[in-house]
Amino acid sequence: MASLWRAAMGQAEMTDDYDGIEFWSEPERNGWLTKQGEYIKTWRCRWFVLKQGKLFWFKDSTITRTSRPRGVIPVASCLTVKGAEDVLNKQYAFELSTRTETMYFIADSEKEKEDWINSIGRSIVQHSRSVTDSEIVDYDSQR
Repeated sequence: MASLWRAAMGQAEMTDDYDGIEFWSEPERNGWLTKQGEYIKTWRCRWFVLKQGKLFWFKDSTITRTSRPRGVIPVASCLTVKGAEDVLNKQYAFELSTRTETMYFIADSEKEKEDWINSIGRSIVQHSRSVTDSEIVDYDSQR
């Protein structure tokens, strides 16, 4: 079975410039989350950065131009992000799903969980391949 982590990361295609995204500068959201490992299903704390439709993760929170992500998920490939406390039986858990697989994360508080869900959800909508620029309506300009 194809791994979501490898597929989402585009492991064979990953380049050092990460599509020119300066993940070390002015992220849309960043912070610590606990995530489940791909092969060994242990839970590990990682520093996550959401920027320009990509969710990067690192071993520590000191991110510079020379930092290399441990992984990256293009949120455009994701369909849903929602709470998952009932699925995992863990407080502050949420899931990020594609057509074929689901990734699980645990935040440090209810507020952090909701903030991550909202940020990732907005990014999914903004970067979804099913929505083109011509289909996005700016409701503020129509008043």
